[in-house]
Amino acid sequence: MGKTISEKIIGEHAGREVKAGDIAIVNVDVCLTQDGTGPLAVKQLEKMGLFKASNPQKTVLFIDHAAPSPRKELSNDHGMLREFADNTGCCLFDAGEGVCHQIINEKFVKPGDVLIGADSHTCTGGALCAFSTGMGSTDVAVGIALGKTWLRVPETFKVICDGEFETGVSSKDLILYFIGIIGADGATYKALEFTGSAIKSMDMSDRFTIANMAVEAGAKTGLIEADDITRDFLKSMKREKDFRRIAADTDAVYQREFRINVSELEPMVSFPHTVDNTRKVSEAGDVKLHQVHIGTCTNGRLKDMEIASRMLKGKKVKKGTRFLVTPASKSVFLEAMGKGYIADLVKAGALINPPGCGPCVGVHQGILADEENCLSSQNRNFQGRMGNVKGNIYLASTYTCAASALTGKITDPREFL
Repeated sequence: MGKTISEKIIGEHAGREVKAGDIAIVNVDVCLTQDGTGPLAVKQLEKMGLFKASNPQKTVLFIDHAAPSPRKELSNDHGMLREFADNTGCCLFDAGEGVCHQIINEKFVKPGDVLIGADSHTCTGGALCAFSTGMGSTDVAVGIALGKTWLRVPETFKVICDGEFETGVSSKDLILYFIGIIGADGATYKALEFTGSAIKSMDMSDRFTIANMAVEAGAKTGLIEADDITRDFLKSMKREKDFRRIAADTDAVYQREFRINVSELEPMVSFPHTVDNTRKVSEAGDVKLHQVHIGTCTNGRLKDMEIASRMLKGKKVKKGTRFLVTPASKSVFLEAMGKGYIADLVKAGALINPPGCGPCVGVHQGILADEENCLSSQNRNFQGRMGNVKGNIYLASTYTCAASALTGKITDPREFL
């Protein structure tokens, strides 16, 4: 019987054949934690008497959620992570370096890895064909100390995406559409394998967007096979030696299959307060926007900066609408500056945040006022997500966010393309 990608990777790390439903203890390649969850993991290691890292070169701590720190309590947490890194030799990326899910894939994750992270969007690494999944702080703490974790091998849903995107429609619209179909808990503890001609032709930026939001359908991980596009990405990161081809067997067994023709998709938007509350932008109605945000681990890459720059160059953001832009990493920020994208956005009226997670998690740098509406390229619009339970968050692609910043209301980007 053929195997899915998850069964192949987990079996390889368990040292035996596995199938969906099996329980396996697996070796962990990379561990990730950040300043919201990392202090909890460090405290648990102290309690368990395991104040160590089994593989410090692949244990990566990030200060990105409250970066720079807006409160003394968070500053103390940052100090704890810096001290742990000093004492154990773990890798630390301090404030301003960027979002954990961007950097971990730029520098550490490779096809076939098992990546565990104390952050739900660790699944982003599935775009590199790594079994990447979020866990609780205690589980990740044990993984850090022992280099192992346990998993139930998930059943897999196969999502076949064919066709070609219309101009102004992107992978973000595809994943929002899919989540709208399946529901926020429709793939709970399943692996999603994305394939088909539309996926095979996607660049890595778009693939990261797809994998990043797998968890918004409840999935354990979201995977895309490792192919020439994967190799080219790793080569651009000077890591071509990390590449190997991985794909599901042609006779792999899937629990469900979905088929989507992306040629038929339109720009999508998620309405408050759940990601699966989706509508076509053309059906959104007249939604006034007080704030628009482009960035985060979902859509803060160089391609997003380029799209926003191209759409706003020589134009002005609508008066009364705040426009925030947050590059996903320092390297994205520097390259976007070098190409003139940042200058174009600032001239159009954008406020540029340092690389990090601040607005998306509602810690600082973009907290909403009561009854304000924000359209964001982020991955989650739960009530209170951006720091105020009385604020309203709408989710859309970079194309739609850029167009909406110009009009001050949710707008179909095809009007500007």
